[in-house]
Amino acid sequence: MRATNTDVSTGTVPGSVIHPAPGFAPRRSASAMRSRTAAKLVAERPRPTPSVTTFADPGLTAREIAVLGAWLRCDSKQEVCAVLHIALGTVNTHLSRIRVKYAGVGRAAPTKASLVARALQDGLVALDDL
Repeated sequence: MRATNTDVSTGTVPGSVIHPAPGFAPRRSASAMRSRTAAKLVAERPRPTPSVTTFADPGLTAREIAVLGAWLRCDSKQEVCAVLHIALGTVNTHLSRIRVKYAGVGRAAPTKASLVARALQDGLVALDDL
């Protein structure tokens, strides 16, 4: 029988490799644990949804939308009359009803510029249309 040099404190032979028991995880440093925990928290954090602002629908009719779109694309109400084949009074009536509806939902639009903004917000016209 051959004698081996056994380390008394650990009970191992010098030069031999100690294999951990199955399921045993080696100890990690505190900084490694913090970074791993932080990465896990970031991964588990709910992702914010892109903020999409929704606006109150004024409930415009199809004809009001058509008159509004034509007026925003034209330079004058007279042009709208010629394009849509309606009277000037009809154009004015539609525009005043549109303004009342926007004011009714808390989105006042007293000027043409504010009506442009409302139409863009509601997707009634695109920037390329103007």
